Amino acid sequence: MFTNKTILITGGTGSFGKSFAKYLLANYQLKKLIIFSRDEFKQHLMQTELVDDRLRFFLGDVRDKERLETAFHGVDIIIHAAALKQIPTLEYNPFEAVKTNIMGSQNIIGAAIDQHVGRVLLVSTDKAAQPVNLYGSTKLCAEKLFISGNAYSDGYTKFSCVRYGNVLGSRGSIVETLLRDKTVAKVQITDLAMTRFWITLKQCFALVTYALNNMEGGEIFIPKIPSMRLVDLFNVLAPQAEKEIIGIRPGEKLHEILLTEQEALHAVELEHYFVVLPEFLPQERYRKYFDFSRALPNNFRYTSDTNNQWLTNEQLLDLIQP
Repeated sequence: MFTNKTILITGGTGSFGKSFAKYLLANYQLKKLIIFSRDEFKQHLMQTELVDDRLRFFLGDVRDKERLETAFHGVDIIIHAAALKQIPTLEYNPFEAVKTNIMGSQNIIGAAIDQHVGRVLLVSTDKAAQPVNLYGSTKLCAEKLFISGNAYSDGYTKFSCVRYGNVLGSRGSIVETLLRDKTVAKVQITDLAMTRFWITLKQCFALVTYALNNMEGGEIFIPKIPSMRLVDLFNVLAPQAEKEIIGIRPGEKLHEILLTEQEALHAVELEHYFVVLPEFLPQERYRKYFDFSRALPNNFRYTSDTNNQWLTNEQLLDLIQP
């Protein structure tokens, strides 16, 4: 899939982008890997850390379609991971989220079609499923744009999405914070019943690789991943800390959703993934899925509280080992 290909990652200096870049360089014979981002300092740090003749760095913003056109020239595969993600900040600066997460995604689509890129994959979030905050709403719009982009690409450029939950140990996450400060005296818990999906970076890489290998254009690929109550996570990572219950914060869900009941009506189940198939594109394109998948039962939904996979304390400790 990746041999002798030119790959570009938008938001390539972020947690996912940087880790996936390392993974690609270590495991595949790429022709070139382009890191596209707007932060020159993060690019400098990444250049210092990763020394590889196949690596290129492009300064630019997804809001700038002309710059994207230049960056996408000769590119075979794009992983679109650039986004504004801080929920409280985006509620206070809503149109900035719109310009980057929605209009920026549309710029990606237009530039990719113009430059004849073969495959473009959006990295989305569980917060796009039945969104309750602006961030989730903008990512839902980005998903819709990517799916409909297939109607304008004449079949050459394919657009699909991956959607997943919290990454264990990602930059700024609660897991990273607790691992960095193991002597923390007090932690805040929003609700004792709150649950979350958890995914490892290795599982993220497997999901993205699977999607790029199998996409026909228009799918949303969702991994089957375990859940854990947040209070249990705190008990494992900060057993000595005092627990303060503060209640659910604005724009927060008690339980996460990765696949809604409405989406399940046009989704299929694979061994390790769910695949949401588009409703408004010709269905013969997706006929292959019905040869090795099964339809989902009525009223099915995939949420962190109804999940049949649960992380044990021992499994969590194994997963976060460096």
